[in-house]
Amino acid sequence: MHPLQCVLQAQKWGPLASMSWLLLRTCRALSNLPSTACPSPEKQQEDGVRKDFSSRLATGPTFQHFLRSASAPQEKPDMEDPPPYVTVEELLGRQRKVYLETYGCQMNVNDTEIAWSVLQKSGYLRTRNLQEADVILLVTCSIREKAEQTIWNRLQQLKALKTKRLRSRVPLRIGILGCMAERLKEEILNREKMVDILAGPDAYRDLPRLLAVAESGQQAANVLLSLDETYADVMPVQTSPSATSAFVSIMRGCDNMCSYCIVPFTRGRERSRPVASILEEVRKLSEQGLKEVTLLGQNVNSFQDSSEVQFNNAVSTNLSRGFSTNYKPKKGGLRFTYLLDQVSRVDPEMRIRFTSPHPKDFPDEVLQLIHERDNICKQIHLPAQSGSSRVLEAMRRGYSREAYVELIHHIRESIPGVSLSSDFIAGFCGETEEDHLQTVSLLREVQYNMGFLFAYSMRQKTRAYHRLKDDVPEEVKLRRLEELITVFREEATKANMASVGSTQLVLVEGNGFIILLTLSSIRCDGDSGVMSACSLEAGNSGQTTPEHSRVINMRLGIVKVSLPPASPICHCLAFRIVGSPLLRKHSKRSATDLCGRNDGNLKVIFPDVEMEDINNSDVRVRAQPGDYVLVKITSTSSQTLKGHVLCRTTLKDSSAYC
Repeated sequence: MHPLQCVLQAQKWGPLASMSWLLLRTCRALSNLPSTACPSPEKQQEDGVRKDFSSRLATGPTFQHFLRSASAPQEKPDMEDPPPYVTVEELLGRQRKVYLETYGCQMNVNDTEIAWSVLQKSGYLRTRNLQEADVILLVTCSIREKAEQTIWNRLQQLKALKTKRLRSRVPLRIGILGCMAERLKEEILNREKMVDILAGPDAYRDLPRLLAVAESGQQAANVLLSLDETYADVMPVQTSPSATSAFVSIMRGCDNMCSYCIVPFTRGRERSRPVASILEEVRKLSEQGLKEVTLLGQNVNSFQDSSEVQFNNAVSTNLSRGFSTNYKPKKGGLRFTYLLDQVSRVDPEMRIRFTSPHPKDFPDEVLQLIHERDNICKQIHLPAQSGSSRVLEAMRRGYSREAYVELIHHIRESIPGVSLSSDFIAGFCGETEEDHLQTVSLLREVQYNMGFLFAYSMRQKTRAYHRLKDDVPEEVKLRRLEELITVFREEATKANMASVGSTQLVLVEGNGFIILLTLSSIRCDGDSGVMSACSLEAGNSGQTTPEHSRVINMRLGIVKVSLPPASPICHCLAFRIVGSPLLRKHSKRSATDLCGRNDGNLKVIFPDVEMEDINNSDVRVRAQPGDYVLVKITSTSSQTLKGHVLCRTTLKDSSAYC
């Protein structure tokens, strides 16, 4: 008897033995191996087994079936089986009210929408009143030290709120979400005992369980990074019902490993959402009437969807000329050009933007598509970080100043009239005065339309922390930052002056209510050299900050915030404004103005007056949020354009005028 048969009979494994014996007999038959070592059943029965197996094999799934199955995005169940120590009932929110505060970049805004989508499905309710909240969740940023200090300060304010909580009410739970939770982990729990939960960027699905554990009086945390979590099956819930635009996350994490950057350590390795799930989300946003979508990712244009097996060929990534990577070239998958093309076809009347890209990932096919497609905005964010090739090498950026400038020229040749923005860091490790002056000269040479400038802030875990020395004094960082900002403003004003007299297509966002905050002192915090938190009132509402407006400008103590309609409160994406003696004066408004953004993402302000509709000249209309209007530009500053409105139009019809 064959040894395997002996074991199976001795153990009496029933169905498993039958299956194993069938596989053994089939393998012998297919390989024409003799079976003399083991007595077989009758010939007739053996033939019957073979025929039965062959017939089932012929009618079973083919290899192509498995390819199709692998390429389809696998949806995760809304409610997985709970762990043994938590019941299904305990995972439910039972209409407890959640208050969400968002700090940091656009990715955190999108994370807030994802977290709220998860909690909403579990039965939680959303509140915008801090006093009535049962759960307070802070979606945090860790990119600079000041961003984290803002959260520590906020926790002290919330500590008082938690202490004063009436015993007759449900206990107040406080959670830290996002990058700061991922970076500091147990330090937060040890330092602030009033923090109940921690959830890293890849753990938002676990929020119901974490809150259930916290209800028992224990602290709960999940800060595990994932190699595949993209929340592809989670439809973010928009935080502002009156919004005209939305963020769509297409990938998470970053593989670039720039020496100054904490992102790979707080958000993990790069992984991209399946194209199908992205297109589905964009279609739903179009159906809701939104007119602009911004594709988001830490390195958005390195997108690589590998879920479609048939596209996993050996073709390598096309990089910008003169650029290199810190990792092995990636091959195969559906790339950013394909995604951008497909997204732009969903709705020809929906504008498409993307951020934040890396300069290395701008091959010619991306530039050509931006030039050809009317609804892809002719605006590119091109982070330089420094104008010195020596500093760029220390930053591990993968390019020299010369290669960057050549790319700038190539982009402007490929996309006439393109609007450019950039990021710069002042005072990086080892930066000399000569290095700084080279950055100043790059700002003058390129003349960016928009800029985001920061003082360097050393972060633990980064390559710079382990191998370089933060040797530029704080006062020198601040001086250099101020010089960069001054030069940027001068050159941006010159660049924007070219728009005077032109006709611009503007997507209306709301009224022209602008709050101007002037700080009485400057503090070097890595965020344009300003901002400890300060109080902010919107008009006569007397309320402070959640999540409606967007920062127009944050330069040398000036913070401008635009306020969309039907929004009584303001919020800055870069920080939360909550109380400080730094304020000297505020308020500048025009109730008769409207505001919106042009193709280059610059703020445009114009009078709220009646105008004609380009498709019906007999009708006089007033512009509403979400309308496209043509505006004749009459004046400009470094960050804002002003003009008078001509007519209401569509994106398609505007091409004849712009």
